[in-house]
Amino acid sequence: MLLKKLLFLSFLIFASSFGLAYGQDPTPPGMPEPEPEPEPIYPKEKEPVPDPFPEESDSETIQRLSEENKKLKEQNSNLQNQVTSLKKQTNQLQSQIEELNVTIDNLRQITMEQIKVIMDLVTKLKQVFFENIFDEKIGLLRL
Repeated sequence: MLLKKLLFLSFLIFASSFGLAYGQDPTPPGMPEPEPEPEPIYPKEKEPVPDPFPEESDSETIQRLSEENKKLKEQNSNLQNQVTSLKKQTNQLQSQIEELNVTIDNLRQITMEQIKVIMDLVTKLKQVFFENIFDEKIGLLRL
């Protein structure tokens, strides 16, 4: 490793002295040429909007607009009818939801009552079962 460093340094010294002997001094780079300024970009001129219905007389325009107005009124009426029917459906669904919620509450109460009855029966069964077992064992112990 040391040998490589020494060899590299000696090469640098030799190369610099060789360059100085032959007058090959490094020269600084020349001044760069100035770049030309870019041309400014101007916004495009807006073109006038063409007439959507060229060569249409006033009576044709009135007739066309009247037809469009009728179509729009019809569409509006249809949409209003749809809105009304959707409101009715919404009200019906809300009433069904309320009925179902009441039914769910009733079923929940019934289920809780059934659970109470079952727990009471289990308790009674446990009492009867243990009483019979203890009575038998007590009876066996007396013999």
